[in-house]
Formats: sequence, structure tokens, C-alpha cells
Amino acid sequence: MVKGLREHDGPTTAKGYDFLEVLSALQKEVRRGNEYEAVYWATELESFNPKALWSRLRVIASEDIGLANPLASLIVDVLEKQYYADKKDSSRLFLVHAVLFLARSPKSRIVDNLLTVVYNDEERLEIPDYALDMHTYRGRKMGRGLEHFFAEGAKLEKQALADPYEKKAIEALKKKKKT
Repeated sequence: MVKGLREHDGPTTAKGYDFLEVLSALQKEVRRGNEYEAVYWATELESFNPKALWSRLRVIASEDIGLANPLASLIVDVLEKQYYADKKDSSRLFLVHAVLFLARSPKSRIVDNLLTVVYNDEERLEIPDYALDMHTYRGRKMGRGLEHFFAEGAKLEKQALADPYEKKAIEALKKKKKT
């Protein structure tokens, strides 16, 4: 033991574990896909502090699953609501379901890593030229109108669907502008 440090720095769970260590163990087991162990630690947390447990599951859904399974946060939220709405005996089904879902989900730490970079980086970005359009003072000063907006400002990357209304929308806005 390091001099001056206690065995643990927080409250203990029903079985005598350090609460913060159990939170950590739960998250690490979910990250590794160790579902039995993850459920074990989740039930230990549940017996001590269910709100802290569900809070950690919500964090895991974004921090460790994130874009690899973008609906994870919603699913955990729904299961948490069912957990609290249901009778105690069957509410544990929703807890185990949530932990299994997270443990078996594909993982990605992109959300957490980008959060870390953006919130800790002191870089100052410039406003991109394509953002200066008819909706901004500088864009209007540059004489940018609908043509620029539709050519640059409304440009989509990874457009998922063909837009059958785009040309008609441009025409309608041009007509409106003339009146």
C-alpha cells in the first residue's frame, strides 16, 4: 500500500467492494465483452446505488460503444425506464438486458476521444469560406445569394437519399426572391 493512501477512497458495496472500483470493473468488463463478469459487477452496484449504475451504463453507451452502435444510448435509456417502472422482481431483466446489450455491442471510442481532443485543444479554427453565405453578415456583404448557398452552403457529404425536390426548392426560392 502506498504511504498515506487508504485501501479504498470511497464507500463500500454490500459485499465490501470499493464502490469506485466496482464502477471501473463494470466498465472494463463491458469493454472486453465479458458479459458474466459485467453482469456480476452491475448487480453489485445495483444493490448499493442503482442510480450510479444506470448513470455508468449511459456513459458506457456513448464512451465505449458510441458510433459503432449509435442506438445504444436510446436502448439503455428505454431499459432504464422499464427497470424503474416495473415491479422489483422482473426489473432485473431490464438491467441484465442492458448490460448484455452493451457487452455484446461493437465498440468504438471515437466519441470520447474526439471529446477529449476538442475540449482540451487550444486550436482556433477559422470560419470556413463555404459557411459565409446569405445567412451571415459577411456572406451578404460578399454578395452571396441562393446560388452560392445551394452550390456550397447546402452541400451534403454522404448524402443517403436522392433528393427529388432539390431543383424545385431552388426554383421556388428564386421565384420568391424576385417577388
